[in-house]
Amino acid sequence: MILKSTITEVAASQKQNLLRRKSGLEREILHNIPDLSSHALIISGIRRCGKSTLLHQLLASRYKDAFYLNFEDPRLYEFQLNDFTRINEHINESGSKVLFFDEIQIIKGWETYVRQKLDEGYKMVITGSNASLLSQELGTKLTGRHITKELFPFSWPEYLLFLKKDASPKTLAAYMKTGGFPEYVKTGNNDILHQLFEDILIRDIAVRYGVRDTKSLQRLALYLVSNVGKLVTANRIKSLIGISATSTVMEYFSHLEQSWLFHFVPKFSYSVRKQLINPRKVYSIDTGMVSVNSKSFTSDFGPMFENLVYLFLRRRFREINYFSEKGECDFIAIQNGEPAEIIQVCYELTPDNLNRELDGLFEALEFFDVSEGHIITLNQTDRFERDCRTAEVVSCHEYFSRG
Repeated sequence: MILKSTITEVAASQKQNLLRRKSGLEREILHNIPDLSSHALIISGIRRCGKSTLLHQLLASRYKDAFYLNFEDPRLYEFQLNDFTRINEHINESGSKVLFFDEIQIIKGWETYVRQKLDEGYKMVITGSNASLLSQELGTKLTGRHITKELFPFSWPEYLLFLKKDASPKTLAAYMKTGGFPEYVKTGNNDILHQLFEDILIRDIAVRYGVRDTKSLQRLALYLVSNVGKLVTANRIKSLIGISATSTVMEYFSHLEQSWLFHFVPKFSYSVRKQLINPRKVYSIDTGMVSVNSKSFTSDFGPMFENLVYLFLRRRFREINYFSEKGECDFIAIQNGEPAEIIQVCYELTPDNLNRELDGLFEALEFFDVSEGHIITLNQTDRFERDCRTAEVVSCHEYFSRG
């Protein structure tokens, strides 16, 4: 149980702290947030990607009188479901009709309370660092009464605006190394991403899911961040990491994905079962996170470059697969059940790799009966045709600028 006076004190201090924040860079997502009515707005994203700044921008521009509460405050550690009645008392006294709740998913049964407040006519904004906030299960519990948005670290255009720089191959290379976590982009202090990596593993995974073997979890995360763009299977990794059960590795995979630290891309198949059993390709939420935390000291920029392109696509498409039959094509972006983009990624096309890259792309184009695909490179442009299908070679800088 929590005292009402404690909730009042916490809410007041938290909102003041939020309002004292600098407004920061206006995020792209802000223009895609509808005016709230009968739906809850749910914004989910990895820690430190700018959710609090986004809330500040919403408060300042639209909802100055909103009630705000972050449930991760240490003073609320003993909060239980029945304590929402005390929040109701505070809300009634404040007269606010807009509620901002941060990290509310740590309170078991919170969906029932949110649905109740929606039925009472309140506008609601919910943010959190767990992807379960975007799950189909949540949609069932709120019966369609929510709008979901994902917030990522800075995109390429946001990175340029934040640093007041122009788009160029040089700034793109810097972006690939730095990534888009706002605080790291601003300071360049590696400790920020070291600590964030560790905080996610301990606070968002080990504590939340009761993982006792934190060393194995840390070894797994270090292995994954050092092998972005590569195929991974739980069965193979368990022996490398020293974990006895494949099921444990699969659980860790799920936790790492729920915390937004990694994304696992399945092989395209019309069979859901085959998608589950085939190897998946792993990508990090941020290339700066890879630069700082990877133990792989290599001059091969290919995997990092592929990760960068993946993140660009992932901001636009929720469903992405890789294609692998005779050859391999890196990304099949799916929209409304159909391939919207077919992409091959190659840091630099050379006489040694040209046929391999083209074969994989054209095989995917033929399989999906699509007339054109792209090969994304660092700075090359070209065009190839085969059997009435086209492979456009485009520089990453140009492709990202297309939006």
